[in-house]
Parts: sequence; structure tokens; C-alpha cells
Amino acid sequence: MKDVLMNTYNRLPVTFVKGEGMYLYDDQGKSYLDAIAGIAVCSLGHAHPAVTRAICEQADKLVHTSNLYGVANQQQLGEQLTALAGMDRVFFSNSGAEANEAAIKLARLHGHKRGIDNPVILVMEESFHGRTMATLTATGNRKVQAGFEPLVQGFARVPFGDLEALKTAAGNLRDIAAVLVEPVQGEGGVNIPPEDYLPGIRALCDEHNWLMMLDEIQTGMGRTGKPFAFQHHDLVPDVMTLAKALGNGVPVGACLARGEAAELFAPGNHGSTFGGNPLACAAGLAVLEAMNTGNLWDRAAQAGDKLHQGLSAALADQEGVREIRYAGLMLGIELEQPCGELVGKALENGLLINVTADRVVRLLPPLIISDEQIDELIEVLSNLIRNFLEAQQ
Repeated sequence: MKDVLMNTYNRLPVTFVKGEGMYLYDDQGKSYLDAIAGIAVCSLGHAHPAVTRAICEQADKLVHTSNLYGVANQQQLGEQLTALAGMDRVFFSNSGAEANEAAIKLARLHGHKRGIDNPVILVMEESFHGRTMATLTATGNRKVQAGFEPLVQGFARVPFGDLEALKTAAGNLRDIAAVLVEPVQGEGGVNIPPEDYLPGIRALCDEHNWLMMLDEIQTGMGRTGKPFAFQHHDLVPDVMTLAKALGNGVPVGACLARGEAAELFAPGNHGSTFGGNPLACAAGLAVLEAMNTGNLWDRAAQAGDKLHQGLSAALADQEGVREIRYAGLMLGIELEQPCGELVGKALENGLLINVTADRVVRLLPPLIISDEQIDELIEVLSNLIRNFLEAQQ
């Protein structure tokens, strides 16, 4: 068979043909417990009835017009998101990278409005913000950038979780317009900053008239136990980006802003052909209703506690496990050695996981996971990790 797809993915030897709740089924009929949810996308599980119904009903009426015209359910989804987040306005895109592109453009407009000719955005080491030219430049991972130089100008990097580094940057760089940061770094290895980190950034942004911009593409939509991760603190960002779980698999992203940042764009400054079309917004509205009705943010917090406690107990005496970090249903098990081969071993055992930062097993299961499925996940995964580490000794 001729390989017609560009060589951009290391694909695993499996093809899924059906999904239902926590499980995916391959073309041989084998079931898999999905503990990665399409990398935090299918937070309601697969083929959620309410989302499927909303998509079908909308597709039967109208899939796409253009943002040259009013889109009724785009307005409804925008109203619900801004109310939930305490923001003022929203721009809808197709993806998280596009949402971050909108945030980067807002930061530059904010800088120019302050009289800065070459505004700088502070970004973090080990971060991930996307694979477009601007967002891969913002990303703190050399592997993502290699081969794509020249990169986009206007970014300065500091260590994640280090408020003193941000204060030093404030003293050394005159042209800072904004800070772009993930509340919890997902791709970087489920890195959780100190408790005072986000409030400290908020204070620095207020002091220096910088925009505080949060990339909540992975942490948003209930993943950490609140609708948005910043709501674990007494603060509101100026700009926040969302995607992934917003459409439960239907591509849709969003850049939300408040205050001055919400008024920076004028007609012609930005746009998206497909962003926020009727089909995507129907999916987003169904997701929000299901999350609200099921109180799934609280469920994420409870389930995350149970998963963390269970894995901590199961791996308590296992040499080679460095740390287990979590925020709601966003959990990373850091080992003392690279462990990418665990992904294939898990697949053979009917479990879908992910390894990031070379040595961190990352779990992002759907928020609908039951206590029994958590027990199943703990048993299968802890046995796999034990067997893997003991085979290395």
C-alpha cells in the first residue's frame, strides 16, 4: 500500500473504529480503556449521546455560513463561556494553536498601544503552545523548534514556576507586553508550579501593565477540578485560551479576554474561516451543558484524588518512581529513566496512556471515569510500571 500521508507522526499499530464512554474498540474488536482521551480532548468520553445528538441536529440544519454573518449559537456559546470565566469577549478559532495566535496578537497590540515598537512576551521553559510558527517559537522545547529557523521574534524565556526569574526579567527587559503561561504544564511533564506562582504573576502584570495570558488549552474545561485552572486562585487573567475538551472532539478553540484586552481587536485585525461555525458551537454548547449538569469539574477533583491515592499506594515501594504529580484528572508519574516503550506495552494490555518529557507517564482520562474504571486503571498501569522498572534492574 502506498503511504500517502506525510511523515509527521509515529503511529502506534492500531486503528480504532468505535468509541463508547471510557472505551475505544479497534478493527479487530478489541477494547481499550482510554486514559488519555485524545490528549485531554474527549473529556465526556467517546460518542457522548448529548454531543452526538447536538452535532446531528445542527448538521441537519446548517453546518457553515461565514463569520461575515451572525452565528446564533456562537453568540450563545460565547455568553456562557465568558460568564463562566468572568471574561468579557471571545474569539473562536479551530484549534488551540490558533487561539494562542490570537492571544499573541493581542499582546502585540497591547504593546504597541503602550508605545512599544517591538513588544516582548515572556514565555516559560518546558512549555507547549502549538506548532504554528509563532506558537512553536513560544514553546519551550527545542525539539519542536529545530529545523524551522528563523523563528518569530518577540519572545523571552524564563524557568517555569520561578517568580524571581520573572522579577529579574522585569528589571532587565524594557519592552515586555505580556506573560504567556500554562497553569500546569502538560506536554512539559505535568509540572505544577508553587501555590503563589499564578498570584505572583498577576501582581507583576498589574504592577508593570503587562497582560496576564493563560494557556488553558489542556487545563481548561474542568480538567483540574474547576471549570478553569486559574479558579483555584483568587485572580482572573486578562486573556485565556481554550480548545481540546471544548468540542469533545469537534475542532473548536477560543481566546477569551477581559477589560482593555477585550477591546484591542478591531474588524480586520483577525479572523478565521471555520472558527466558531454553527456545527462547532453546537458541540461546544452540548459539552458545557453536560459538564454543568453532571458537575463534572467536581467529579474530576474527586476522581483525581482517588487515582493519585491509588497509584501512590500501588507504587509506594517501587524503586525508579521519582514522583507522582496531579491536578484533578491531569496526572504524571515521573520515572528515573526514559519510559516511552510503556505506551506500546500498555496498548498490548488494552490501556491507552501517553509518555511525555521522555520519562513522565501522563494520564488525562475522561472526566466521566467511574470508581471501578479507576481501580482497573491503577491495577493495569501499576503492574506495567513495576514490570518495566524491574526488567531494567
